[in-house]
Amino acid sequence: MIAGAGSGIVASIATCPLDVIKTKLQAQRAVIGQPGYLGVGDTIRKILREDGLRGFYRGLGPTMFGYLPTWAIYFAVYDGIKTYFGQPPLGATSLSTYRSAAAPVPSPPRRSHTQDKLYPAAQVKGYQPVIREHPWSLHIFSAMAAGTASTICTYPLWFIKTRFMTQSRDEVRYRHTLDAAVTIFKSEGLLAFYRGLLPSLLGILHVAVQFPLYEQLKAWSRTPNEPLPIQKILMCSAIAKMTASVATYPHEVLRTRLQTERRPLSDVSSDGMIKPKGGIIHITTKLIQREGWTGLYKGLSVNLLRTVPNSAVTMLTYELLMRQLSRHQP
Repeated sequence: MIAGAGSGIVASIATCPLDVIKTKLQAQRAVIGQPGYLGVGDTIRKILREDGLRGFYRGLGPTMFGYLPTWAIYFAVYDGIKTYFGQPPLGATSLSTYRSAAAPVPSPPRRSHTQDKLYPAAQVKGYQPVIREHPWSLHIFSAMAAGTASTICTYPLWFIKTRFMTQSRDEVRYRHTLDAAVTIFKSEGLLAFYRGLLPSLLGILHVAVQFPLYEQLKAWSRTPNEPLPIQKILMCSAIAKMTASVATYPHEVLRTRLQTERRPLSDVSSDGMIKPKGGIIHITTKLIQREGWTGLYKGLSVNLLRTVPNSAVTMLTYELLMRQLSRHQP
C-alpha cells in the first residue's frame, strides 16, 4: 500500500497538465450555433490566457487525493491475490525472494521450474484452481478485483476532480476540495458523487487488458533471476497502457459526460427520487447521433500522451519502491 500510494503521488504531479487538457476536451459538447471543439493547441492557449500556468494544475488536490488511495488499494488487492495463488508481486524477481526478504523462513528445495509457486491447500474434491497453472487467468482476475475495489472506494474523489477541471469562468468556482464536496452535496445530493460509476466499472475491462499484458511483456523481457531493468519496465508499461487505452477509451468519455452533468436537487420528485435526465444508454445514443462515432474517442490523442507516461511513471515508481521496501523489511 505504501508503494502504491507513493507511485500515485509521483504520477499525479508529473502528468496533471495533460490530465486537465484531456478532461476539458472530453467534456466539451457539440452544440449547434456555438463554436466547435477546440483542438489541443487552442485548449492550451485558452488555459494560459484565462488561468495562467496555475490552470494546468487545477484539480491537482483531488487528483492526488484520488491517486494515493486508488493505487494503494489497487496494488494491495492485485498483488495480494497474486501472492495468495503463488505468483510473486510486481517488483519482486520471485516469490521466494520476496517472502524471504519480508519474513525469512527456511524453505525446502524444489525440483521443478515451478519452484516459486506456493499454493493454498488442495480442494476437497481433489481438483486445483486453473489459475495455478495459467497465470494469465490469475492476472485478469486480480486486475478486475483490484479495479472494482479501488473504483468503488475512491470514485467520489475522481468525480470532484472532474468538476474542478471542467469549471468555466461563467460559473461560481469551487475554492478547494472540501468546498467542492460540500457544494455538490448541498445542491445535488449524496448520489451525485457516484454519477458515472457504471461506465467507470465498465472501465475495469481496461485493467483487465493492461495488467495481464504488462505481466506477459515482462515475462518475455525478463532475464531469469534478475530484476527487470528500468528501460524495460517503462517499455512494457507503455505498450500495455497504450493497447488498453485504445481498446476501452469510450467509457472515459461517457463517464466524463455523466460527471459534468449537473442535476440540482430541485429535480427531485415528490417521492425523493431524482428525475431521470438520461443514463448511460441515452447519453451514448445522443452522443453518437450528434457527434458521430468519433465523439466516443474525443481527446484520445491527449489521453494517450497523458496516460502512457502516467502509467510508465506509476509502474516504475511502484516496482522500485517495492524492491526497496522488500529489501529493508525487518
